[in-house]
Amino acid sequence: MESPGPDTGSNTAPRSSTRTKIRSGIAQAYIAQLDAAKVYSRKIVTKVEPFQAFYAAENYHQDYLKNNPDNPYIVYNDLPKLENLKKDFPNLCRP
Repeated sequence: MESPGPDTGSNTAPRSSTRTKIRSGIAQAYIAQLDAAKVYSRKIVTKVEPFQAFYAAENYHQDYLKNNPDNPYIVYNDLPKLENLKKDFPNLCRP
């Protein structure tokens, strides 16, 4: 499966976990609608699957951006996305 960003591998592949068949169907239908409309230049690769369990990330992953603001991965991949998010949806972002 392809990944939408710089990370590769099955652990970083995008997934949407749903708790009901109805929600799964809605998610799959929406992905199909976006693909058909060619909203994005590439096919959406998000896999819709049943929810099984939630596992919290290890402590060193918690607040990673806050604790590692100068990390090259953060600077190159995440900060530009956050700036766009703040610009496009200022009412949804914390200061």
